[in-house]
Amino acid sequence: MLVTLQQHWGSDVCVSFHRQHSFGDQIPPERLIDLGADHPWQALRLARVLYGFSQQGEKVARTYPVRVYAGSYSVLAHRPNHEGRAIYYCHTPPRFLYDLRDYYAQRLPLSQRPLLAALRAWLQPRYEVAVKSMHTVLANSRNVQQRLKTFLNIDAQVVYPPVDTDRFKWISDGDYFLSTSRLEPLKRVDVLIDAFKAMPHQKLVVASGGSEFERLKRLAAGAPNIHFTGWTTDDQLRQLIGECRATLYVPKDEDFGMSPVESMAAGKPVVSVAEGGILETVIPGETGLLVEQLTPKSICAAVEIMSTIYSQKLRAACENRAKIFSSTRFLASVDEAVSEPRLLAYHPF
Repeated sequence: MLVTLQQHWGSDVCVSFHRQHSFGDQIPPERLIDLGADHPWQALRLARVLYGFSQQGEKVARTYPVRVYAGSYSVLAHRPNHEGRAIYYCHTPPRFLYDLRDYYAQRLPLSQRPLLAALRAWLQPRYEVAVKSMHTVLANSRNVQQRLKTFLNIDAQVVYPPVDTDRFKWISDGDYFLSTSRLEPLKRVDVLIDAFKAMPHQKLVVASGGSEFERLKRLAAGAPNIHFTGWTTDDQLRQLIGECRATLYVPKDEDFGMSPVESMAAGKPVVSVAEGGILETVIPGETGLLVEQLTPKSICAAVEIMSTIYSQKLRAACENRAKIFSSTRFLASVDEAVSEPRLLAYHPF
């Protein structure tokens, strides 16, 4: 989204930190303002990001008459007394502050939970003051729109994020199912692995990495029908999507979910779960199958239905559905809400 907006508007971009692989050469160096908040230790990186936006970022933001904030922490650069216009494109309110408070707390050792509580006490009021003083708030899905209303009592306008649908093409009918979700607990890829362990005649390719990579490989040990690629290049990913039978995507209450749209753009149906942003992208029986309750058994049933013939039957509907989420439509919608942008503030989390 960041590159799409920058190239469309020619805006300056302020980021918490920049790594070469983040944008490549897609953003001109003279347009990039790097706050230098990177650090090899994750906890210190977060502290530097928060400080960078709330202190250095604020000084940058005040010099631009129109500012667009994308990402939860970037809004810390905003102050209610800043002149000009401020627009927030919300991917989601920080979930560890709101709907997933207990989930994140329980994953920490008892000794670290006071630190999380202190972070919440510092961040939540500042986040809410910044967001509530924005001139315009955009949400990337109806799901996120509802979170903003529930937790902050903010009415946001839905603008679906851009998917470069032209990059993904149907190549062939493969004999495997594909998962591209990051290997993190909330993505629930372990359920997919348990399902395919019970279906040795079906093939699963897991094309991603993450903190659960080693655990999930151990879980799949002894199942030759499950293959892990690790992180892939963009070209490799496009080929894997274009040649699979269907993709699998089962995160917990996903904000929006780009992967299903990329899959549909390649004419590949999606097997997913009926919750979160998936309900706004995948049409059951037309562009994929949605299970009501996520279990290995329900995934097995959906995979067995998704034969080669059934997958091909849904191809045209998938390709047409993906066009709704194209970059062209995204830019037209944002242009209606934002005039003469000068600065994009962003954090890569």
